[in-house]
Amino acid sequence: MTKIDLVMNNDDQAQIVADKSKSDFSQSLAGVFGSPTPRIHSPLNDLPSRGFEIIDFASMLKIDLMPWQKFVLEHSHKIKSNGKYATPLVCTVVSRQSGKSTMMLLRILSGLYLFDEPLQIASAHRLVTSLEQFRTLVSLIEGNDELAKKVKRIKWSHGNEEIEVQGKNGICRFAIKAGGSAARGTSPTTVHLDELREQHDLESFASLRYALIAAQNPMIMAYSSAGDQHSIVLNSMRDRGIAAAAGANDEIAYFEWSAPTDDINDPTNIIAAVPALGWTIHPDNIKQLLNDPHEIVMTEVLSRWVATITSAIGEIEWRACISEDIDLDPEKITWMALDHSPDRRHCALVAGQQLSEDQFIIKLLHTWKNEVALDDKAIANEAAEYCRKYPIENLLFSRRTSAAVADRMRPAGIPVLEADGFYPQACDELVSAINSGRLRHRNQEQLTLQMLSAVKLPRGDGGWVFGRRASQSAICAAVAASLVTHYATRPSTDVDILIG
Repeated sequence: MTKIDLVMNNDDQAQIVADKSKSDFSQSLAGVFGSPTPRIHSPLNDLPSRGFEIIDFASMLKIDLMPWQKFVLEHSHKIKSNGKYATPLVCTVVSRQSGKSTMMLLRILSGLYLFDEPLQIASAHRLVTSLEQFRTLVSLIEGNDELAKKVKRIKWSHGNEEIEVQGKNGICRFAIKAGGSAARGTSPTTVHLDELREQHDLESFASLRYALIAAQNPMIMAYSSAGDQHSIVLNSMRDRGIAAAAGANDEIAYFEWSAPTDDINDPTNIIAAVPALGWTIHPDNIKQLLNDPHEIVMTEVLSRWVATITSAIGEIEWRACISEDIDLDPEKITWMALDHSPDRRHCALVAGQQLSEDQFIIKLLHTWKNEVALDDKAIANEAAEYCRKYPIENLLFSRRTSAAVADRMRPAGIPVLEADGFYPQACDELVSAINSGRLRHRNQEQLTLQMLSAVKLPRGDGGWVFGRRASQSAICAAVAASLVTHYATRPSTDVDILIG
């Protein structure tokens, strides 16, 4: 049986793997190949495709394409009756080291030598990535006499590399553009976006997207592994792709190879998420990764979306602390904390109480959001209502972010306390309480989102805090939760540890 035969019978493979679930992980994947088709994709059609020209071109260049790459090339280059691309926006999401870069370089070569595209532009979040791909592209051209003899110029300029090739109707160019205004002042025909997950704002994408307005047959080819909540551009494309799959009218081609569940030990998830399995990726290599941090494996191997890859708080540990049947007691001593984001657009109020058996609960009471700036007076009035509802010992705050609100609440008799002095210790105490299971929470969606978005910011010799700016999203609830934890974890007596 050929490799193609094995790949095309993917449903049968899934059953075989399920039957082997009790055997060794790598053995259960032995002789199995990754899925040639994506788990999530926009609607397919029967229009003619220029993708087959690219596939034949790859054979001429002695580039062995995997079935999943052929699938993307075929279905992303369908042509309408007027000669224009049926889906001018293409987004492919697949696990790391599956062959995204090879497919992108092949498409660039096709634009230069097959499609006679006047200008292609490539942009990546990291310039070093673009430069490495440019070197590989030059190497492919120089290694083929037919391609090399058509080259007019290769320009090496840091962040502005360029190749000029003699096409059928003039000069065809490919250029690397770096920076937030990557394509301003240019008029490309095709734009290649590598690791789209790293684009955290719309500026770079907008400069590339709208530079294509005057192109006769424009196309955007985006390639990425799974994103997180900061991946604004990728998340937008994914939403459009899923909507298109559900019937929305959208000229987007979206292809996502991803696992249906979060189980990193389920071989069927590996088959669905790693299309290069059995071709260029050996099962043993995947097995070696499974003990890495859970969020990284989820994103890089299973192509599952997470809140953030570099979270200071483990998602598994956080979810293990869920106790939806408990709540704050209006008769118990309560600690509250208030924190603002650095841009003063977000604010959160968190409360905590001690429970029995060395445990404590934290609860997100209120969040505020304003796209311009929050109203300190309104927040003070609303927070004061919560403070009167519970017998609070202190309302904790940081003078760096929430001093204006605290100063409004102090004259009203609310016991506010600045917490900047013990903030680093409080962050340590919060993570320790989560990892040990002493912290309990009610599985509030917004609290979970902010907790898992918090990243560590080194401070001093071995210290750290939750970085408000470093986290790249609002983590006010996480900061406030750490301040509350500092008091909620205090021992009930002066002696916390007994020796002897």
